[in-house]
Amino acid sequence: MSNRLKTLSNGLIRENPVLVLVLGTCPTLAISTQASGAIGMGVAATLVLLGSNMAISALRKIIPDKVRIPCYIVLIAGFVTIVQMLVKAFAPALDASLGIYLPLIVVNCIILGRAEMYANKNGVLDSALDAIGMGVGFTLTLFVMATIREVLGSGTWMVGIRDLIGGSWNGVIVPWLSSNQISIMTLAPGGFFVFGCLIALVNKMSAGKAIQKTDFGCAGCPSAKACGKLQEGQCGEGADA
Repeated sequence: MSNRLKTLSNGLIRENPVLVLVLGTCPTLAISTQASGAIGMGVAATLVLLGSNMAISALRKIIPDKVRIPCYIVLIAGFVTIVQMLVKAFAPALDASLGIYLPLIVVNCIILGRAEMYANKNGVLDSALDAIGMGVGFTLTLFVMATIREVLGSGTWMVGIRDLIGGSWNGVIVPWLSSNQISIMTLAPGGFFVFGCLIALVNKMSAGKAIQKTDFGCAGCPSAKACGKLQEGQCGEGADA
C-alpha cells in the first residue's frame, strides 16, 4: 500500500512532470496566463493521461514492441478526441480559451512519457495512480504559475471562472495591482521567469535530489530489448551490460 501511495504522490514534487522532469513546457508557458484556463487545461490533460495510461497498461502485452510508439499515439489521440468533444459540448468557453493547445495534448510529452516509462511496465491500477499523481502535479504547477502571472500581470485572479463552471462568482479584482499591472508577466519573458523561479524553489525544497538517476547507459533505456547494441556489447558508458 505504501508503494502505491508513493506512486500517487511522486508527481507532486519528487517527479513533478513540469518542474522536475521538464515536460509539457510549451502548454505550461502558453496557458498559464489565467488561473481559470490553467485549471481547465490541467483537468483535460489529467483525464487523457488517466485513460491512456490505463489502456496502454492493459494492452502492453499484446502491443508489438517495434510499433509501440505509434500505437501509443493512436490511443492517446482517441482519448484526446473524446475529451475535446466533451469540452466543446459542455464548456465551450474553456474550448475557446485553450484553443489549439487542447488537441495538442496528443503530442504532450507528459502523456507519451508516462506511457513509455511507466504504463507499459506496470499494472492497470498502478498506472492509474501514476496518471492521477502526474496529472495533479501538472495541474497544480499550471495553477500556481497562472496565479502568479495573472495577479501580477493583470491585477485579477480567476477571472472567467464563471464561464467554465457557472455560478455568480467570476474572480477577484486585486487592489492596487489592477491599476499598476506588471504587464511583462503575461508575456513570454514573464512566463519563463516564473517557470525558472518555481524550478529553483522545487530544487531547494528537495535539496537538489528530486530524482536520483543511477543509470544513463543502454541498459536503462526502455528500448534496450529491441536494440541490437545491448546484445552486441556496444553500450555507452554507464550501461550495466
